[in-house]
Amino acid sequence: MDIAGLSIALAQTKTQSDFSVAMLSNVMELNETLGKGMIDMLDSAAMERSVAPHIGSNIDLKA
Repeated sequence: MDIAGLSIALAQTKTQSDFSVAMLSNVMELNETLGKGMIDMLDSAAMERSVAPHIGSNIDLKA
């Protein structure tokens, strides 16, 4: 067994693993930010309903 080749293969595997973990971390941060944005948007919609509860409660389906 070639020790140098094995060392290179292990180093590449570690680099790929480190890259994958870093990308997953970035994706998780992005999802957290988007989730907070959605919560803020829903909260603002709830505020709109509390200020004007009649808005959006009736839909005219007649054309």
